[in-house]
Amino acid sequence: MPVSAPISPQRQPGILSVSLISAAVVSAAGLLKFWYLYLDDLARDRPGTFAQRALEEGTGWLAATVLIPAIVWASRRFRFGEHPWWRLAPIHLGFAIMLSIAHTTLMAVSRAIVFPLVGMGSYDYGAMRWRYPMEFSNFVVIYAIFVGALNLFDYYRELRNRQIVAAELEARLAQTQLQNLQLQLQPHFLFNTLNTISSVMYEDIARADAMLAQLSDLLRRTLRRPDAQQVPLEEEIETVRMYLRIMQERFGEDLRVEVAMDPDVAQMLVPQLLLQPLVENSIRHAAGKTPLEVTVRAARSQGELLLRVSDNGPGLQGAIIEKGIGLTNTAERLAALYGERHQLSFDNGPDGGLTVSVRIPLQAATA
Repeated sequence: MPVSAPISPQRQPGILSVSLISAAVVSAAGLLKFWYLYLDDLARDRPGTFAQRALEEGTGWLAATVLIPAIVWASRRFRFGEHPWWRLAPIHLGFAIMLSIAHTTLMAVSRAIVFPLVGMGSYDYGAMRWRYPMEFSNFVVIYAIFVGALNLFDYYRELRNRQIVAAELEARLAQTQLQNLQLQLQPHFLFNTLNTISSVMYEDIARADAMLAQLSDLLRRTLRRPDAQQVPLEEEIETVRMYLRIMQERFGEDLRVEVAMDPDVAQMLVPQLLLQPLVENSIRHAAGKTPLEVTVRAARSQGELLLRVSDNGPGLQGAIIEKGIGLTNTAERLAALYGERHQLSFDNGPDGGLTVSVRIPLQAATA
């Protein structure tokens, strides 16, 4: 059984990448605010404020962009949900106060430098003792929205990460179960076939030798792709033909076999070693009937792949059929591979005998 690579959760985006995304959001918000204020000036008949508004919002955007990494760091370092909110609220309030002071100071300094450089004279930012609390009233709301959005973003990514890991674990568990079922089926099939050959050994050594050679070819075929859960139908049909040739060596003319497959379903995928247990069950179920007739058919039906294995035995006695390892294993593999999208049924044929039907979704094999 191949060793699976460990499941690696997706890494959380770094501060730099989140800061770049946040800067883009701040840029869009700053542009909208500039447009709002400029249109407000025009509505109030205050023309000629385009350059002033552009510089004000530009320096405000620049100051906010410089502080974004600090906000991202604080949001992740003191994240709500990991600690009681009443402990984190004062910490974030302190960060908001410090960052608001830094933001207002950066805007005041940058505007004091830029406005004279572009010929717009000195910039009047008003009395700073009032400007700081005024800007804080806006900044604390923006800070809270920012921290809340970053927390939600990180929680969403972690939830998606847990879902992905859980889905991968579930898929690996299902794959392991399928591999265990297949490993269980192969020796069951081998032991039963060897028992059949041993029953011929003392009657006809040449026939037993021919059966062993055919079994060797069959085993090489099934081991060619030991990890494949599904194979093209034409490969599965050839496998069951090889198995039936062994059985015909055992029963001779007392076993009559018919295998028919519609060409348009030859490349549809089916579970490996699906048909062999069904055929083996038919031969055992109809044992004693002379001649013993087994029919295998594969066709498309109502948008699904329909497989049927029929015999001319006594049919179902009542509503219960005894399921050995092969049939039980087959039912479990079908359930694991297809869930509710499959059907396995046992019915008496119209002319007697037992018909085992399998319906599975159509799935074409890739190159």
